[in-house]
Amino acid sequence: MALSTSTWIVMFGAIIVLWGTAVWALVRSLRDEDEKLELLDEQGEIDTYSPRSLTELREWIRANPGDKHADEARDRYNECVETLRRIDTTFYDWDRSEIDSLEKL
Repeated sequence: MALSTSTWIVMFGAIIVLWGTAVWALVRSLRDEDEKLELLDEQGEIDTYSPRSLTELREWIRANPGDKHADEARDRYNECVETLRRIDTTFYDWDRSEIDSLEKL
């Protein structure tokens, strides 16, 4: 039971695509982690949320003030706001005007 040439081509193509994607994702993740470590070494702390994530967290806190996790979420939100105000260089794409407009909850 021999496989046809087209079957071998498809198998090798799939392997190349899957391995290529995996290697790319690994390299990108390692570079991001290296950048985070450099920021930690320089500043002692980094921003923990992206602008979008922090916005979603704020919206969740406002929509669910009575939830059992609301206090912890509020603490994490406020902690991130304080950190953003203290650090000079952010890991995520924060604009200085965005940081200045943030208010603690």
